[in-house]
Amino acid sequence: MTVDTRSAVEDVLAGLDDDQRAAVLAPRGPVCILAGAGTGKTRAITHRIAHGVLTGTTAPQHVLAVTFTARAAGEMRGRLRGLGAEGVQARTFHAAALRQLRYFAPRVFSGKALPDLVDSKARLVGQAAARSRLRLDRTGVRDCTSEIEWAKSAMIEPAEYAAAAAKAARDVPIAPEQLAELYAGYEQVKRKMGVIDFEDLLRATVWAIEEHRDVADQIRAQYRHFVVDEYQDVNPLQQRLLDAWLGGRDDLCVVGDASQTIYSFTGATASYLIGFQRRYQRSTMVRLERDYRSTPQVVALANEVIAAASGVEAGVRLKLTGQRPPGPSPRSANFPDEPAEAVAVAARCRELIGSGTPASEIAVLFRTNAQSAAYETALADAKVPYVVRGVERFFERPEVREAMVLLRGAARAIEPGQPLAEAIAETLSAVGFRVGDPPSGGSAREKWEALAALVRLGEDFAAAHEGANLSTFTDELAERAAVQHAPTVDGVTLASLHAAKGLEWDAVFLVGLAEGTMPITFAKTPAQLEEERRLLYVGITRAREHLWLSWSSSRSPGGRASRRPSRFLPESAGGAGSGGARPGSKAAGTKSGPKSLPICRICGVALFDPAQRKLRRCGGCPSDYDEGLFGRMREWRALLAKEQKLPAYVIFTDATLIAVAEQMPASEQQLASIPGVGPRKLTLYGDAVLALVAGADPLSLTAPTTPDDDA
Repeated sequence: MTVDTRSAVEDVLAGLDDDQRAAVLAPRGPVCILAGAGTGKTRAITHRIAHGVLTGTTAPQHVLAVTFTARAAGEMRGRLRGLGAEGVQARTFHAAALRQLRYFAPRVFSGKALPDLVDSKARLVGQAAARSRLRLDRTGVRDCTSEIEWAKSAMIEPAEYAAAAAKAARDVPIAPEQLAELYAGYEQVKRKMGVIDFEDLLRATVWAIEEHRDVADQIRAQYRHFVVDEYQDVNPLQQRLLDAWLGGRDDLCVVGDASQTIYSFTGATASYLIGFQRRYQRSTMVRLERDYRSTPQVVALANEVIAAASGVEAGVRLKLTGQRPPGPSPRSANFPDEPAEAVAVAARCRELIGSGTPASEIAVLFRTNAQSAAYETALADAKVPYVVRGVERFFERPEVREAMVLLRGAARAIEPGQPLAEAIAETLSAVGFRVGDPPSGGSAREKWEALAALVRLGEDFAAAHEGANLSTFTDELAERAAVQHAPTVDGVTLASLHAAKGLEWDAVFLVGLAEGTMPITFAKTPAQLEEERRLLYVGITRAREHLWLSWSSSRSPGGRASRRPSRFLPESAGGAGSGGARPGSKAAGTKSGPKSLPICRICGVALFDPAQRKLRRCGGCPSDYDEGLFGRMREWRALLAKEQKLPAYVIFTDATLIAVAEQMPASEQQLASIPGVGPRKLTLYGDAVLALVAGADPLSLTAPTTPDDDA
C-alpha cells in the first residue's frame, strides 16, 4: 500500500464514531447495519465500500450498491467519488435490472430487443376494465392499479389474488374476484401490445438469471459484493432478484431500520431485515444509535413514541442518543378547530422566517393529502410562500376542479334558502360523494377526503357569511384558487408523512394529530395501527431543531369539541394522561373518551366524526341497511325526479336514503334527526318516506303536497 493510499484509507476512517467504524471494518460476508434516523447510515455504507476499494479487498467494478430512489443512488455515487471509490455501481433495483436485461435481451428473448417499458399502468388498466365492461372512474382505475402493483410485487398471480388479498386484509377498491379478472385482463392487454411494466422488468431479470446459466455466470462474475440501503422496504420480488444476483453467496451488507417501515401497503416488508441473522447465522450485526440530525429534545420524544411499539418490528427497535447541543422542547398545542390550527401554524411559520429560518427549512406534515387545503389557505393568507411536495396543489386536483364546475352549475339551479353545506353535499353526490361514508381504496379515499374538505370549507364559509349560498361560495373558491396558483420557488414544504420519508428540515410541524387521523380510521388491525405509530415516529425524526405537534378538538368552527389527541402522543406531548387540552382552549375542562361519546352500533368503537355519530356507525363498518327499503326509496325518488324534472340527488342523496334504511324512522321527529332531512324536505317528502318505511309501494304514492296545497 502506497503512502497516498494509506493516507486515503486514514481519511475514510477519520471522523467516524465507534459504531460507524465497526460497520466500515466489519469483515466481508453477511453484515446487517441497523441504523436509526439521523445516525449516518449513508456515511457508514459509503465509507465501508470506499475502505474495501482503497485497501484492495474489493474491486470497484465488482460492487453493486442498491437503493430505492434515483436521488439516493445519485447521492451515494457522489459520496463514493469524493472518497476515491470511482467505478462503483450505485443504482435502484429497477435501474440495475434494466441495464442488465437490455444487455442480455438478444440472448434471452430469441434475438429480439427488450420490449418497451410502460411508464404508467393506469392507461392499460383502464383498457382492461373497458374490455371487461367494468365501469371505473379515474380514481377507481388508480386504486386498482395500486392493487395490481402490490400483487405483482408480492409475486401473486391473478388466480391467487382473491385469497391473497383476504389473507393480507387488503382494503380492496372493488370485489376481489372482479379485481382478479381485471388483473388478468391487464396482463392480456400488455402482452397484446408487446410491452412490459416495472415489475415485469424485475421478474424477467430473475428469469434470465435463474433459467440461463450463461447469463447467471456473467452477472455473478461481474458483481460479487452487494450493498442494499433501506432494506426494511424490500418487497418479495426485489428480494427474489437479490437472491438471484447473489446465487448462494453471502458477500452482502444491508442497512435499514424496522421502525421506519411505513410502506407495507405497497408490498414492502421488514421481515427480511428482521430475519437476516436467522438466514445468515454467521452474520455481523452493527447498531447505529447516535443521532446527529436532531436535538436531544426531539430525540427523546421520538424514543418515547417508539418505545410503546409492539409487533415483530419492535423487536429490533433502536434507542437513539442525540449528539447535537440542546434545543427548544417540542411544542404541543390543541385548537378548537382545524382552521384555527392552520392559522396558528401559518403564524408560527412567519415568526420562524422572520427570525432567520429559511422557508425551505420548514415543513408542515400531515397524514392525508386532503389536509393540505387548510394549510395552503392559511399560508397564502399569511403571505408565507409554500410548495406542495408529492401531490398536486389542492385546487389543481382533478376531483376538486370537477367539483368546482359542478358547484358553479348547481349555483344556477339550486333552490334558494337551502343550507349551503347541504347544497354542496347534494351536488357532489353526483360524483359519488357520500357524507360520512368514505370508500375503500387509497386513491378513492383521497378523492373523498378532498371533496369532504370542500364541504367543511362550505360550512366554515356559511358560518362566517350571513346569507351565504352556492353562488357566493363558488366565487370564494375561485378567489382562493387564484391566490394559491401564484408561483412559489422557495417556500414552506407541505407534504404527507409518507412523502416526507428520507427528508429533513430545521423546523417541522406535525398537524392533525387527533384520533381518526393519526391513527387514520382505516387502520383496523394491530399491524396497521403499529404502522401508523411508525409513521408518526418518522415524522418526528424529520425535525432537526424545532418540532410542533398539534390537533384540533373539532373540524369546523362552532363544532362540538369531541376529538381526542392521538393515542400515540405521550403525556409529555399533551397526549394520553393529560387530555391534550391547553388552558383557554375550547376543549379545556371537557370530558373525552368512549364513555362520553356515542359508539358504533356495529363494532362498538367510539365515534368522533359528527356525520358518523348521526349514522351511529363508523365509516369503515359495513352498512346494515334494509336493502328492500333502500330499493323502494330509490324507485320512488326516480319517479318523483322524473315528474318534477329534477336531478334525483336534489330530492335526497343516496347517503340520506341509506341513513333512513339503517335507522328505520317511525315518526317525523325521528326522520328529522337524520342528516340530509331538513325542515323543508320533511314538509315536502316526510309523509312519503315514512309510508315507504312502513312498507308502501312506490307506485302507490302520489306526488308530495306543497305548503300551498296544505293551506
